[in-house]
Amino acid sequence: SFRCVCIHVSRDSAIVSSGCAQCSMLNQKELATLLAITGDEEKTLENISAQFHRSFAKGDQFRAGCCLYVMLQDDLIGKLTHRLVAFHILYDLYRSENLASNPFLPVFIDTLQKDIDPVERNFISHILTSKFKEMGKKSPKELVSSYDRKSVPPVPDLNSLKKLYLERQPLKHTSTGISPLLFDPPDESWLQPGPAETGKEEDAESEKEIITQIIEDLNFSSFEPQFIRPVPPLHDIKEDDLIWLNPEEEYEVLWDTTMGVQADGATEIREMMARAFKGPLQAEQTKKIQKELELNPKLVYHCGLTPKKLPELVENNPLIAIECLLKLMSSNQITEYFSVLVNMEMSLHSMEVVNRLTTAVELPQEFVHLYISNCIQSCHNIKDKFLENRLVRLVCVFLQSLIRNKIVSVKDVMLDVQAFCIEYSRIREAAVLFRLLKNLE
Repeated sequence: SFRCVCIHVSRDSAIVSSGCAQCSMLNQKELATLLAITGDEEKTLENISAQFHRSFAKGDQFRAGCCLYVMLQDDLIGKLTHRLVAFHILYDLYRSENLASNPFLPVFIDTLQKDIDPVERNFISHILTSKFKEMGKKSPKELVSSYDRKSVPPVPDLNSLKKLYLERQPLKHTSTGISPLLFDPPDESWLQPGPAETGKEEDAESEKEIITQIIEDLNFSSFEPQFIRPVPPLHDIKEDDLIWLNPEEEYEVLWDTTMGVQADGATEIREMMARAFKGPLQAEQTKKIQKELELNPKLVYHCGLTPKKLPELVENNPLIAIECLLKLMSSNQITEYFSVLVNMEMSLHSMEVVNRLTTAVELPQEFVHLYISNCIQSCHNIKDKFLENRLVRLVCVFLQSLIRNKIVSVKDVMLDVQAFCIEYSRIREAAVLFRLLKNLE
């Protein structure tokens, strides 16, 4: 196998580390096919490359390329037209990739630095300077016959190509085993291109000699000794062993095209709501949020409002809090929002929010009763007389609004509210509320 080739030209570190498990030696039939392809002088280079791709499977093309690499490097392909075909095949294998990514690039650079035929030098130079497009439409014989000896071939930047190639190589690995050398045969006359009048029979005989000589050299001096490993034994299957299943169903990915796509105006609303949690907004900004929520009620789910942030919104921007809570009435989280609203510290803004909610929608009676109880309890807990009187006035006005609008039944809250009014009878609003209760009895 071409172990020596893999170590020097492969780009894949996995191949380098695994030796030649990926590329075994070409057999005599494959080598004969490869030499027949390189020996075609009449077809265009593009057609010859297409024949190469048809003759060798995708997984075998690299092994065939390695064989051409060795033969070009060791001058085992002597005829000029055959060498042009071999170089074109190595170039065409990685045509779609960057030139520095071609693992066979060293043979192009090394050959160009030797004393070679001007036609071959011109051919390789056009490949390395990416000016090869028109040459592929000609046959090897046409390239040789139409070459202008006075023309100056393009000069590629070999140092840059070497640098790019070395940068893409994996870390070097220390080679082990027998040195993979190809010994030159004592008689090299069969490597030299024959005269133009050489017959087809002599060419066929020379081709057989080449195949025989290459196979003999490769068999005895081109690969490491094979390590014999015993086949691992099969273990008995137990009842608790897991069974490997290979599902045959074909699954398709179902894409949610709406995922990650925010509704219109959501980004702007989120930015303004973030400021609303921290402080009062301007009147224009408040109207903007109310308008957007009116046009698209689902924006309330994307604006960043959570039950934990509700107290901040109520204290800083009660109008926005009212609008958001009205849009959340159909949500399964509304109970959590009500719980936070009931238990937050009593203030003018919180009572304003509750009062507006009671007039806009029908709230659960247990929520309203609990809120009234918390308001009364908050008045009892204040130590400062000034703040206490202020909060009592607010609570009395709030209770009058609930009673006049028939949000709560007087019978349900009579005892608690009446006791509250008697306790704070010194305050005018409490006395007015007490007279209202008496008139409704």
